[in-house]
Amino acid sequence: MEKEEYAIVLEYLPNGYPLERKMMPIAQAIGEVNMTLLELVPRRGISLEIGEKVYIGEGKRDKVYYILGRLSREKLTESAKNQLQEVVQKIVKEKKQKFVDFFNKSEAINKRIHQIELLPGFGKKHTQEILIQRKDKPFESFEDMKKRIQNLPDPEKAVEKRILQELTEFERYNLFVY
Repeated sequence: MEKEEYAIVLEYLPNGYPLERKMMPIAQAIGEVNMTLLELVPRRGISLEIGEKVYIGEGKRDKVYYILGRLSREKLTESAKNQLQEVVQKIVKEKKQKFVDFFNKSEAINKRIHQIELLPGFGKKHTQEILIQRKDKPFESFEDMKKRIQNLPDPEKAVEKRILQELTEFERYNLFVY
């Protein structure tokens, strides 16, 4: 698993969480690579903007003092959840090829269920068609998939929905979020 270098700020709470007694500024963020939800503590005197990309890697961090830890899905604020949707769309667009490769390389989880079937809107029939088509020739893009498979739900939207599900609900199998 690759280490996170950058995180995108979903929510900035200058006075910390309202119900906790610590008055410590905190930022809710998502890692860019593994899509890990994180709690960040900004440096003194620094306020973070929603949607801002901040360095959280090993070297000297200019805005983040330290990573408090993983952020549990229960603690996500409403505005962070709204921001999450935009950020996930952006990540999927920027890393399109990684997600197209998922359709080219995904495997069966067990005898009954395939990874592709875990995507919203994708059932056994779509999965079978994808497996047949990718044997002939790997998919080059989401558009290529839509051209080659009739009545296919939008693969890009399905990936986005699945990532949001994995981030905000408990899922038995995670495909994209670590």
